[in-house]
Amino acid sequence: MTSLDVTTEAEDSGPSGYAAARLRLLQEKARSGPPRRAALARLTDDWLSALFTTAAHGIGVRGAALVAVGGYGRGELSPRSDLDLLLLHDGSADADAIASLADRIWYPVWDLGLALDHSVRTPGEARKTAGDDLKVQLGLLDARGVAGDLGLVAALRTAVLADWRNQAPKRLPELDELCRERAERQGELQFLLEPDLKEARGGLRDATALRAVAASWLADAPREGLADARRVLLDTRDALHLTTGRATDRLALQEQDQVAEELGLLDPDALLRQVYEAARTVSYASDVTWREVNRVLKARSVRPRLRTMLGGRRTEPERTPLAEGVVEMDGEVVLARTAKPERDPVLPLRAAAAAAQSGLPVSLHAVRHLATAGKTLPVPWPAEAREELVTLLGAGESTVAVWEALEAEGLITRLLPDWERVRCRPQRNPVHTWTVDRHLVEAAVRASALTRRVGRPDLLLVAALLHDIGKGWPGDHSVAGETIARDVATRIGFDKHDVGVIATLVRQHLLLIETATRRDLDDPHTVRSVADVVGSLSTLELLHALTEADALATGPAAWSAWRGSLVADLVKRVAGVLAGEAPAEPEPAAPSAEQERLAIEALRTGGPVLALHAQAETPHPDGEPEPVGVELLIALPDQPGVLPAVAGVLALHRLTVRAADLRAIELPSEVGPGAVLVLNWRVAAAYGSLPQAARLRADLVRALDGSLDVPARLAERDAAYPRRRGVTAPPPRVTVASAASRLATVIEVRAQDAPGLLHRIGHALESAAVLVRSAHVSTLGANAVDAFYVTGPEGAPLPSEEAADVARTLETALRG
Repeated sequence: MTSLDVTTEAEDSGPSGYAAARLRLLQEKARSGPPRRAALARLTDDWLSALFTTAAHGIGVRGAALVAVGGYGRGELSPRSDLDLLLLHDGSADADAIASLADRIWYPVWDLGLALDHSVRTPGEARKTAGDDLKVQLGLLDARGVAGDLGLVAALRTAVLADWRNQAPKRLPELDELCRERAERQGELQFLLEPDLKEARGGLRDATALRAVAASWLADAPREGLADARRVLLDTRDALHLTTGRATDRLALQEQDQVAEELGLLDPDALLRQVYEAARTVSYASDVTWREVNRVLKARSVRPRLRTMLGGRRTEPERTPLAEGVVEMDGEVVLARTAKPERDPVLPLRAAAAAAQSGLPVSLHAVRHLATAGKTLPVPWPAEAREELVTLLGAGESTVAVWEALEAEGLITRLLPDWERVRCRPQRNPVHTWTVDRHLVEAAVRASALTRRVGRPDLLLVAALLHDIGKGWPGDHSVAGETIARDVATRIGFDKHDVGVIATLVRQHLLLIETATRRDLDDPHTVRSVADVVGSLSTLELLHALTEADALATGPAAWSAWRGSLVADLVKRVAGVLAGEAPAEPEPAAPSAEQERLAIEALRTGGPVLALHAQAETPHPDGEPEPVGVELLIALPDQPGVLPAVAGVLALHRLTVRAADLRAIELPSEVGPGAVLVLNWRVAAAYGSLPQAARLRADLVRALDGSLDVPARLAERDAAYPRRRGVTAPPPRVTVASAASRLATVIEVRAQDAPGLLHRIGHALESAAVLVRSAHVSTLGANAVDAFYVTGPEGAPLPSEEAADVARTLETALRG
């Protein structure tokens, strides 16, 4: 059906004809994107024009017009977009007639279930409202006549544009502040797993704001790629409306598969990467544009006074040298007049390093000139280029904006071709705050604050930039990253020894944090195995700093004072081994005085005895207080079911387990016969408040005698707080960590974190008739990675086949 056929049916059949034609249009697979949005706007124009013309003629109203504003005014109607309409009149008709005309337009729209934003105003009222309300003024900038007196519309549009340009010095700072406040609320679209395509920074609202800035004639946005970015965001919103049947702008996780399919993309990651690239284009254009707006406004306010002081003479902006071929002018880094990018391949890195060190942005013109005229660096790079890269990475927070400016013009992928595979690549683990590429830059920023701790800051900074570079390839990203890092470090110009160190850091960047949080540090085999991998004190020093930088750049859930203390303890022990000290073989430690006192009391009473001790912790590196640390000591006569019972009670009291040590102790014969089980747990109160020991004890007694149904209570609490829908979590995985210890069998559990998970694991291990010697619990966001040191009843490690059976049994229990 042609557009003319659709229009004719809409006119002949009224609202029902329009609804049928609209439905057919939205179902056309051959027409999508801008053509479909424009066709939907034309179809809607024709229907509303017929409504207006019929109503105005019947009522006898003249000097009135129906005006589309906002997105409808631009002719960009998504399937579930609001209709933003203004009934404009010259004031000659009486109020009742205008009200009747409005009703005969608005009600048919409502009857079809279409969202409508409407107003009725004279041109004078419209201009006054726009002067009082910035959002109204922005909508009127895209005003377009649909029906009626189009001369009235043209006059209003001309007046509104004139007002906007005259008031730009006042209104643009308001618009800038509005954009900043919205970004603070909604976040940055290019890093969100469930982004709001319209409201988040880099979304459609920002693209519209850039149009408004251009209409002011005060400044203009970089146009390259901006139209394509808007189209991607609008196409994605269209697909989202069609697949959900709702007027939503939030690209929720559960919708991404269908939206990707609707757009003909491979998978949700391809969808997010495309959306992130578009958002990054809009964000960068916004940064450049608002910087130019502020520069122009500042110049306007300062230069007239300077010219008056200098007798009317024009003043040239001051140019301050920063580096060879690089100067500062008007608060930006620009190229010197004598700079020759076509002969100076190091100039892009030199300019970037100078900008980052000075805390200044690189001018758009300079970056583009470097991108188009710059000479490619030879391979391997000269020493100056490598030094400038290290200087850029070591500049701290200001590195980010400079890096993004170079990346926007393709300079980063020209310098480091492997960067392309991680650019805008999403990370679906909610622990990660950033995309892969931004995380790498953030890791370098974090590492820059740690350079005083290491002997080779250059190796630390480059390893931080490359540590996740393998995430652009299939398989283990650390293994792939080692190969890529070796190639990149060679390209950059490091010698063979330094290339090997960087490759080792990338390959082993998770070694310290995983070992510290998942292994028994008192086991000498643990310490020796890390020392064997690291090889030298200097590499250990670098790996320690890289571990902290990586975790801090990941997100708040990835690092804490507790994690930091575990890593530091491991590093200290490994350093001792590398210095020639042999780790002491563990000996059965005598119980402390408090443990012995609790054990005697437990033997005397025949029940559990508890002691809670709050432990002060240092603040989180970002300044946020950490949950209150608690040492929990429990002593009770040895009996089955202790681990699941204790874990379940702690879960009911919302205590997060960080580590657990379980051992049976024999008391002096004069105290009495029988072994007492002593549990030393490190837990955290989720809401910063400590439970009462008496309540914990009472619930533990009930859990052990069966009168407290822990699974039922946990299920009841879980049902009262339903989880938000999202992607289906992968199934749990249980493995045996071979050769992790000579004293016990280490069983590692990876699963979706949930209240009572440790209770379920403990119950399954009890059912498998193994003894849990210690537990090392690590939770990152929604993922739990727990390691359990288990033995057979006689206290020896399990035979390999039996260990594999226990792992399979535990995995089956967790999947059930």
